[in-house]
Amino acid sequence: MDELSRRKALLSGGALSALGALGFTAPAHASRTWTWSAQGSVAGSGAGVDPRWMWDEEADPVVEGLFERGEVSRVNEILSAWTKNGQPLPDGLPADLRDFIEHARQVPAWTDFDKLGQAYDFNERRGLYLGVLYGMASGMMSTVIPKEARAVYHSYGGANMKDRIAKTAKLGYDIGTRNAYSPDGEMAVTCVKTRLTHAGVRHLLPQSPHWNAAAPEDIPISQADIMVTWHSLATTVRQKLTEWEVPVAPEDSAAYLHSWQVTGHMLGVSDEYIPASWEEANNQAAQVLTPILAPTPEGVNLADILLDLGAPIDGALLSRPVLGAFTRYTLGDQIADWLSIPREPVWSPLLETFWRPFIIARETGLNFPGSQETYFLFDEFLRKAVLIYLNDGKPINIEIPTTNRPS
Repeated sequence: MDELSRRKALLSGGALSALGALGFTAPAHASRTWTWSAQGSVAGSGAGVDPRWMWDEEADPVVEGLFERGEVSRVNEILSAWTKNGQPLPDGLPADLRDFIEHARQVPAWTDFDKLGQAYDFNERRGLYLGVLYGMASGMMSTVIPKEARAVYHSYGGANMKDRIAKTAKLGYDIGTRNAYSPDGEMAVTCVKTRLTHAGVRHLLPQSPHWNAAAPEDIPISQADIMVTWHSLATTVRQKLTEWEVPVAPEDSAAYLHSWQVTGHMLGVSDEYIPASWEEANNQAAQVLTPILAPTPEGVNLADILLDLGAPIDGALLSRPVLGAFTRYTLGDQIADWLSIPREPVWSPLLETFWRPFIIARETGLNFPGSQETYFLFDEFLRKAVLIYLNDGKPINIEIPTTNRPS
């Protein structure tokens, strides 16, 4: 059996999850051992299977079937009309895909909508910090997560980073909306379409000789990889808010975590891998995120592209020097040096001197009547303006890829 056939066999028939259960042998390069206990998860228990050998046993066979039947483009066109969580699915979808989506768009039984409402209130008051951190901490950190950087670069999204970032930004925007997981919201749709996209990448990337030459794994985007990205978002943001001494009430902290716990589940991650508390999230991140950060040629290239995304917009606040200085400020000198981001002679000292006082002034302003609403309107304007710019004013639609990065 040739290499491509072997990988297709692994991806078919739900065999992905069985790899762990049957004692699949890790390759020599996989020296780290999964030791995080499922007792610290939202499930409270689990089989203890290393998530590096778990993918998406529900989505992968369905998407594999779409490729085999030549239905991916038609399905993408049909699903473009599905935008709201509670909206009936459009006619014409294959039965196996329809069944998958109907199941996948249901929030877990442990979802607490009161906490999700509190998470929205937190986003309303802290939206500026969250937006900065999603972009300058989480977004730029993705370029020094080797597996993620290689997968993005060699997949179709790597050839059009503006479009790729627009779709990622939609997830970051949707999770912070009032009705994120309500019938009239869009977050469940975004998560399900992202799962389908991941399954498409898992089908396509093993066929790329460029990715095969660079990647140490046989199949991309494992459940461990998704949790690494989860930590680059949720855990990193929470850690930075603490570092910046942004006041976060316990109920806000718990609600923000809950919104990301639900999102992890909706992205297809088994509940036994989703941390039940920030303490457990920090413990897991210390094992799966911090030790693996490293530069790659693909990541350096992607970072260079990201720093130029604001160039077409007039004004210094989105210039490359400002974005570079913010990256160095939020992620530190080592990562900035890995990405060949210079220390800016003007903006770096300004951020180091005035960012913390700015936070103090902004937080003080929240004590004045009407300030919360004013802040929210300003932050919401910025968030929507970014989305409009990234997708050239068109609605953002997440699709299953049909090809890898053009050679």
